[in-house]
Amino acid sequence: MNRRALGPAIVGLAVMALVAFLVVPMLVVGGSALLFAGGSGVNCNATVASAQQPAVSAEAANSIPSDYLKWFQRVGLQYSVSWTVLAGIGKVESDDGRTNLPGVKTGSNAFGAAGPMQIGIRGASGNQWGGAAVHKASLVVSGVATDENGDGIASVYDVADAIAGAAKYLVEHGAQQNVPAAIFAYNHATWYVQEVLNWASTYASGGFTVADASQNGGTANVTGAGSQSCTQNSVLASFVAPNTIVATAVSYAEEQLGKPYLWGGTGPAAYDCSGLVMMAYRAAGVNIPRTSQDQWKALPHVSGTKVIPGDLVFFAGADGTVKKPGHVGLVIGKNTMIEAYATGFPIRISTFGTPQSPGGEAKVVGFAQPWPGKAK
Repeated sequence: MNRRALGPAIVGLAVMALVAFLVVPMLVVGGSALLFAGGSGVNCNATVASAQQPAVSAEAANSIPSDYLKWFQRVGLQYSVSWTVLAGIGKVESDDGRTNLPGVKTGSNAFGAAGPMQIGIRGASGNQWGGAAVHKASLVVSGVATDENGDGIASVYDVADAIAGAAKYLVEHGAQQNVPAAIFAYNHATWYVQEVLNWASTYASGGFTVADASQNGGTANVTGAGSQSCTQNSVLASFVAPNTIVATAVSYAEEQLGKPYLWGGTGPAAYDCSGLVMMAYRAAGVNIPRTSQDQWKALPHVSGTKVIPGDLVFFAGADGTVKKPGHVGLVIGKNTMIEAYATGFPIRISTFGTPQSPGGEAKVVGFAQPWPGKAK
């Protein structure tokens, strides 16, 4: 699960509309085994985080509301995540609940994130919380919803519940192995990783670094770029291409990760969705139409039960329909794709066809294959 909102710094950007109707079946990954993985040179296996918690700095004691500080510390110890990292997220996301930005106290922001820790409940953020934003704790949900304060209600707006939900999300995304990568999974922006770590250092008496939390003296890459590489490589390392055309196309798309979205863009600095997949296949020697509508019309369609990496996945999108899809991504694995999503979102690895997928991508129009008769 990836939290899709980009935080309060860009609240107000438009998100894609939710249109489409076909549910994606499970992907069948087949073909010959051409292994593919990115080579970042980053240590993605660094062991970090332990039950040992930093002492509270004077800045933390004087600036963090007492109820937040109490729960940051308690939850950090409970989940073996540094409380200062949780506090850094709380500070960046909502100034510990003190901001009046949309979604902090009620509802959600433009991306579907809610509560003081800005956890996804709908829309582009996906429902990372699980179930309704406020529901009985007895309900079984698939997200990170938690009744931390024991009042029988799991509320994304409650201080204790939200902090515990954030901790669960970080743990699920490897915070006990690589703190920066887990923070990057929480919010896909390199500046965000660094800002959270900066606040974590401020809040810890004597300062805080990822290495301080490492077990057995281990180290971890604390830069935003490193965390992005670790997050992406964890997906790409298991990628299997069915042929050399797909291997080349996906390699090209991988090189564009992190670049900005630009409507009408075909690179090299920025892309839109169809421009990215067109240029990826052009790099592999296969020419396909420019727009998602024309790609859907021209390319052979593939049954959802026979989809393999390299196929294109189509969505109605904000400016299209089921018959003329307005959005397209490049399949790299089961319910996983590389895409240029929308203005304000960098080119990224994303999920599709699941309840937690970003807005407009839980339901799919269909799939098409760019290379029939051309593969070697």
